[in-house]
Amino acid sequence: MKYLSDIEIAQQKELVHIKNIAQKLGVDEDDLEMYGKFKAKLPLDLIDEDKIKQNNLILVTAITPTPAGEGKTTVSIGLTEGLNKIGKQATVVLREPSLGPVFGIKGGAAGGGYSQVVPMEDINLHFTGDFNAVEKANNLLSALIDNNLQSKCCSFNLDPRTILWKRVIDMNDRSLRKITIGLGGTTNGIPREDGFNITPASEVMAILCMATDFEDLKKRLGDILIGFTFDKKPIFARDLKAENSMAILLKHAIRPNLVQTLEENPAIIHGGPFANIAQGTNTIIATKMGLSLSNYVVTEGGFGADLGAEKFLNIKCQAANLQPKAVVLVATIKALRHHGGAQKDQLETPNLDLVKDGFCNLEKHLENIRKFNIEPVVAINTFKSDSYEEIDFIINECEKLNVQAVVCDSWSKGGEGTKKLAEAVVHTVESNKTPFKPLYNWNTPIKQKIETIAKEIYGADSVDFDKKAKLNLKRIDKLGFNNFPICMAKTQKSFSDNEFLRGRPTNFVVTVREIEIAAGAKFIIPILGQMMRMPGLPANPASENMTINKNGVISGLS
Repeated sequence: MKYLSDIEIAQQKELVHIKNIAQKLGVDEDDLEMYGKFKAKLPLDLIDEDKIKQNNLILVTAITPTPAGEGKTTVSIGLTEGLNKIGKQATVVLREPSLGPVFGIKGGAAGGGYSQVVPMEDINLHFTGDFNAVEKANNLLSALIDNNLQSKCCSFNLDPRTILWKRVIDMNDRSLRKITIGLGGTTNGIPREDGFNITPASEVMAILCMATDFEDLKKRLGDILIGFTFDKKPIFARDLKAENSMAILLKHAIRPNLVQTLEENPAIIHGGPFANIAQGTNTIIATKMGLSLSNYVVTEGGFGADLGAEKFLNIKCQAANLQPKAVVLVATIKALRHHGGAQKDQLETPNLDLVKDGFCNLEKHLENIRKFNIEPVVAINTFKSDSYEEIDFIINECEKLNVQAVVCDSWSKGGEGTKKLAEAVVHTVESNKTPFKPLYNWNTPIKQKIETIAKEIYGADSVDFDKKAKLNLKRIDKLGFNNFPICMAKTQKSFSDNEFLRGRPTNFVVTVREIEIAAGAKFIIPILGQMMRMPGLPANPASENMTINKNGVISGLS
């Protein structure tokens, strides 16, 4: 049997005009800002707070992933297809892919097989230009900062050694992590150390995803903390009068993007922060747009539930007053073998003992989800290397925990492969009697909030704060940012801050190396372990397997 690639499946599909997709949502075509035949932006005035309260939000997350990921996006899209197949009006709301991973290790992020959002190539590449707008707004602020250092009439006396703001580019490029700028004489600026982050790690991206409207976006951009003067006074982007010019660059980017699934259901894709170094979910505006237009909205949080889901529930849901009704936890047999101690060459070989040993990782994630008063459903994302006895073991063990585990075959069957999952999710939503409860109160002290996440979600015994982190805590207190939520920057490969500790680690201490302030996004970012905001390319990047012919047909972009 020949298995078609993701791109072959996408290219075989004859897409319907985006106006037809908008019609399913009850959106007039005159309200669309068209980007060709198959992409459009939606106006913000379609958001309806009353409808949002009536409709159902479902989060898709995963167990601690292997490097290739466990298929959250594919399951999210498939679940949306399945919900529509059983008669529910459903829309999937996702993040936009970053070019770094597209050309790096993971490839595209538009789903896979028969559970894709399309046009897949456009979505994985430049799409509607949102990432470019974020990058330009970020780097405009960098240019304004360096211009102020050079100014003879309007200088804020900014100490270059304290500048917190970095430039960004949407590419994995480790050589840009630390650079020196301003060389070449007095006309070329003030020499100083600088560096690049990847665009999804920009605070501008975080702000775009946290903003509730355009005025809120401008206010948050002005609140960005740039650095300090020589006499220790904080300087913000508003001091440089940067917020309006930055917002101008984001004028179109703030509007959510409407595309479609392979089964011609609506898909809203907007914003793209990573979950290991940022909040890892799409924009508040996109989620509210989906809930204003559909009875069911399926969205996802990046990486494992200890990262994307925790941030979605503690940061986004509290900020936007969202009430999630169910959480789908994606698990793969391969990942459970990995957490059971499998070596790389054993991941594709059935081994019930390894799955039994790795089940502790799944169990811990289930425990964590229930701490938010939400009942989880397990989606077993199946592959041809899975054995029946491994699958049955997971279903039976979940049943002992009063959790329904459902086999999900969204890649090869689309909505047909997720109807049982959709039915399980609807049952959970309709049976839900307890209101969503965040893990912590934002007004709790910063140190205590960090310790709560580390102990309750990761399972750490305690938290160790390095000297720099302790100084950062004093700065946060002095600036009056103690009521901000916590956005942990941590490896996605383990519950701990040590990527080599698989399964369910115990008897470990989490170390906070330093703590960054995202004053515009309005959250605090503790840096755990050796996390970096600019990834590097692998030895054999995905770009090496991509081709394009003279007719513009692309292969390998999946």
